[in-house]
Parts: sequence; structure tokens; C-alpha cells
Amino acid sequence: MIDDGFRLLPEQASTHASGVDSLYFFLLAVSLFVTVAIAGTILYFLIKYRGGNHHVDRTPSAGSYLAMEVAWIVTPLVLSMGIFGWGASLYFDAFRPPRDALDVQVVAKQWMWKFQHPNGRREINELHVPRGRPVRLTMISEDVIHAMFVPVFRIKRDVLPGSYGMCWFEATRTGDFHLFCAEYCGTNHSLMKGRVVVMEPAEYESWLGGGLSNEPPAVAGQRLFEELRCNTCHVAATGTARCPPLENMAGKEVRLADGRTVVADDNYLRESILQPAAKVVVGYQPLMPSFDGQLNEEQLLQLLAYLKSLTKPTAAPAPERRNP
Repeated sequence: MIDDGFRLLPEQASTHASGVDSLYFFLLAVSLFVTVAIAGTILYFLIKYRGGNHHVDRTPSAGSYLAMEVAWIVTPLVLSMGIFGWGASLYFDAFRPPRDALDVQVVAKQWMWKFQHPNGRREINELHVPRGRPVRLTMISEDVIHAMFVPVFRIKRDVLPGSYGMCWFEATRTGDFHLFCAEYCGTNHSLMKGRVVVMEPAEYESWLGGGLSNEPPAVAGQRLFEELRCNTCHVAATGTARCPPLENMAGKEVRLADGRTVVADDNYLRESILQPAAKVVVGYQPLMPSFDGQLNEEQLLQLLAYLKSLTKPTAAPAPERRNP
């Protein structure tokens, strides 16, 4: 049951929350201090230099105020750079998920959230996650711009059509929490909401194994890879491949024919499927046909899951030679 009680600030339920709140309250305190200081100074001068008060010296000062001028330049500079560094640290932390994070695929569309877990189990407008384990969301939209917002986790990320976005969190409390779309996405935008259910790890594993599960995304992606006959060109071991081998490509740097080097992340792999001639790997010809319009976003995510699962087989250790 979601707690709908009135709160000035949502409760903290993720590892991001305390850091974001600390920066928020620091900014609030600085803003209040500056506001009170400026308002108090204005009020003091209004009273002191009001018309009719002849007991003040109105002669222009001829002295030097260098120390004061340096202070009001250096102090805001140091303060603003400190706030920038603090915010940048939180930002980088929010975009660097741990390697062992649980991968969940997210497809947004008017007006629902579709989730798929690594074992293939799907959900709509509900996301079940374990407490105490990082969860990485790979997100894309089928239509317009949406934004995933979970207030108690202090996460909000735009979900764009045509480009993958990512966010991660680690829940620290069990319970049911609100999930909103924070970007106006159409007439029924306000209905595009759901809930995140945080469970104990054992309870989550039990839930994950129950119900109706679809194929794991990597398995469905392999089947799709073969149906589209991608394997006829992307063969590695024969040495006759017309396209670059895909084993261990995901996440690695790739040299392109135009001299650039790019990282084969989700967006590069997606672009290579839909627009193969956009970034051709050095040493290969742009022979691959485009699959733009033939695959929906869920199928693209399945292909990506399969590509990221490809690892080059390790060579078997050579047998030990025994002396006769």
C-alpha cells in the first residue's frame, strides 16, 4: 500500500536520497541567508538614510574598499565552485552503476511503463525490485518524450524516442512507492503512473520465479538474430566475415572508417542496426541493409541483450607435455 500522507519532503528510500537532500538543504540555507542579508541591509539603509534624517554623514567616501571588494568576489566564487563540485559528484555517481547491477529494460509509451526483467518476466506500470541490490534501468520511448520520476529514490530521467537512457538506484527500504511520468506527454499524461515495489531479496527471487515469464531478452534476441539471418555475415571464426565480429564488442572502443573512435554502447549498437552506414567499422564495407521500420523497441532491446551476452570463447589450455 502506497503511503499518500502529506509530506513536505518524500521519505528517503535509496542510496542517492541522502546526498541529494543534503545538497538541497545546503542550497536552501544559502539562499535563505543571502535573502535575509540583502533584505536586512536594504531595510537598514532605508531607515538610516531616509529623508529628514540629518544625523548621518552623506559625504562621499574617499577611502579604499579593496579588501571588501575582493571578499565579495572571492567568497561567492569559492561558494559557487564548491556547490558545482558537490553537484557534479552526485551527478557522476548517478550515472555510474555498479557492474553487478540488475538489468531491467524499460519501454515507455503513451500512457504506460513496460518493464522486462533478465529472466523475461514482464510488468506494466509496476516494477518489482530487491532491496539492497543496485538496479540499472535501460530506457527508451516508443513515441514521445517521457520522464521517469520516483520521488523517494530521488531519481528523474528523461526517456527519449530513438535514444537509450539509463538510470540506476539501490533501494534501502521495502514498500510500495510512487512512479510518475514527469514530462507532459499528451492528453492522458497524468494517468501515466505506477508503483515500484521493493521486496526483500528472497521474496523478490520467489516473485521472479512465479507467474508467467517470457523468454529472457538475450534468448529472444538470439532467435531474432537468426531469423533475420544476421549470422550469415557476422561470423567470426571462419575469417570470411563480411561484417565485424560481435563477440566482446559491446562496451568496447571501435575504430571507424573515417578515423574516429567510438564506444560500442547501446546507442551505437542501435544505430548500427537501424542505420548501418552511419558509422562503419574500419576495414569493412557498408554492405549491411537497414532494419529501420522492421523492428520495434522491444525487439531492439532483445537484440542488444543478445549482443551484450556474446563473449569470445576462451582457448582451451594446452595439454601438459610429459617427459617420456
